[in-house]
Amino acid sequence: MTNRVEDKIHALKEQTKAYVHEIKQLVEELTIPNRVNLISYFTTSFNISYDPEQESLCLGSYHIRNIGSTAITNPSLCITVPKDSPFYFSGRYVHENFTPNLKTQGQNNWERFNDKLSKEEYWLRPVGKSTLEPNETISFTNFQIKWSHNLSYSGTIMGFTYCDQLPDGTVVLNPINLNGMGQTQEEDNG
Repeated sequence: MTNRVEDKIHALKEQTKAYVHEIKQLVEELTIPNRVNLISYFTTSFNISYDPEQESLCLGSYHIRNIGSTAITNPSLCITVPKDSPFYFSGRYVHENFTPNLKTQGQNNWERFNDKLSKEEYWLRPVGKSTLEPNETISFTNFQIKWSHNLSYSGTIMGFTYCDQLPDGTVVLNPINLNGMGQTQEEDNG
């Protein structure tokens, strides 16, 4: 009987030692100095119209938060709208060839640095903000996505965040998925 109790105590000690070792490894991963880590996410508000004569609207903001232990440099983002979709994207940004006066007015300015005729990709970077410190957040605020409800629609608005330390980028945590049915002729007649 004593051997069984001693064996169980020994097994519990070994298990505890393994758990403590695993916890230490997880803590070390959390406190690695100069670790680059960021998250990006959308916040949104919707006004959906089922009247085919009116547009539906998504108001949104794109947030980038540095959750790492080191600063990130030259943050930028890319918002993509599906090709041939009924979605129209707009937001407050300037183009890279605008005069410096227009770029510096206001605090939360963003510059679009890809082809301004593109209706599918919006590459943006903050004006006058090249470093994002640990625990700091920057936001591209109050963009709009509009669409009409007279046709069925479906698509995902994606976001990607880039910086010097993450040249391959990281995807937004919560893409915006939009889909719905347009009014059919039977509904119109009946």
